[in-house]
Amino acid sequence: MSTDIRIKNGLNIKLKGRAEKNLSSVSRSKVFAIYPTDFHGTLPKMVVKVGDKVKVGETVFFAKHDDRIKFTSPVSGEIKEIVRGAKRKILSVKIAADKSDVYKDFSLKSPGNLSNEQVKELLLESGCWAYFKQRPYDVIANPDDSPKSIFISANATAPLAASLEFTLSDKEKEFQTGIDAISKLTEGKVHLSVDGKGSSFFNETKGVVLHKVTGKHPAGNVGVQISKIDPVNSGERVWVINPQDVAAIGCLILTGKYEPSRIIALAGSMVEHPQYYKVIEGTQISDIVNGNLKTGKARIINGNPLTGTAVGENGAIGFYDNLISVIPEGDHYDFFGWMPFIGNHKFSMSRTFFSWLTPNKEYNLDTNFNGEDRAFVITGEMEKVMPIDIYPMQLLKAAMIGDIEKMENLGIYEVAPEDFALIDFVSTSKIEAQDIIRQGLDLMIKEVG
Repeated sequence: MSTDIRIKNGLNIKLKGRAEKNLSSVSRSKVFAIYPTDFHGTLPKMVVKVGDKVKVGETVFFAKHDDRIKFTSPVSGEIKEIVRGAKRKILSVKIAADKSDVYKDFSLKSPGNLSNEQVKELLLESGCWAYFKQRPYDVIANPDDSPKSIFISANATAPLAASLEFTLSDKEKEFQTGIDAISKLTEGKVHLSVDGKGSSFFNETKGVVLHKVTGKHPAGNVGVQISKIDPVNSGERVWVINPQDVAAIGCLILTGKYEPSRIIALAGSMVEHPQYYKVIEGTQISDIVNGNLKTGKARIINGNPLTGTAVGENGAIGFYDNLISVIPEGDHYDFFGWMPFIGNHKFSMSRTFFSWLTPNKEYNLDTNFNGEDRAFVITGEMEKVMPIDIYPMQLLKAAMIGDIEKMENLGIYEVAPEDFALIDFVSTSKIEAQDIIRQGLDLMIKEVG
């Protein structure tokens, strides 16, 4: 049995260059990378040094605050370089890959026979534990916690988002096995949200509470779904995990191997042939985009254009990413660009331009701000795109001044930075709402825990 959830507030941003459902392969990268910065709030402690040999699934570093949380190699090979930044902060670990992989053996498991502690031990040892994030705070889950529920969103509504049905079309067995395993981690329910207008193998998943979600973006954000189904209160914990990561856990149990391969989408208006590729975590982006980009300056983004991280062709696919977005770099300015007859190629939530007359039109948007920093004033824009029952402007102001009591009262425990991505897009104040919320959450971790 399923429940229906309809999201009214939000905004769909239709961009050109959505990936076609064609699957291609890429040549194996010579060098793979792991970014400790993918794991917010985690300080890495290295267990290997340059020149060491590693197998797939062997530990490269662990979390300094909890040595049980390990991060493992996606390929077998030799540690080529440990890239450090200011104050010797580790920015990336580069691995020169062997021609073929050698796997660390975690032995075959039967999810029906595994206890809670055995599942945790397997996930921690293999590096799969990092797939779980907790709410509040949007950081890697604490193994000592017992979440009141686990949420999985199989409804992707972000601009250019990859089709989860396509990326997991041959992983039904692995996905179900992963569900059977992670259900051991909570005494509560495992909630799976799907597109209410479609039908896929997700709808046949057993051992979950199914929710059919419809509405504008950010209807697919797991934080929005949590707020409607099982809100997070002070002192409570809810865990979230991506569908492809559930399948990776299932593959680990069925094969005894850590298998960090996944299908990703290469999309965006600057891509000649937007499509899907089967890759391994940490694959060099240059091996994917080479020869497939249009002429002109472009921004390559790990993730979707609203929440992703800008990288160059020399970057690598991140730990949580299933999408590479490539859109035009906003390095131009329109004279009198605010005038409607000049901005007919622009998209706007308001009626400043004419985009409201063509709701199904796809746009070739670039990275321009289309304005400058302005006073933080009340306009009502934020509330129109925020489906969570909070006061977004007041919460942002409380986070800016570091008022812990106000942040608690205004719902800081219910949100993650991605829930404020549309506010970044529509706000005439040009504020960095996601960064402000991230700083507020970090303060809460430090002061409240």
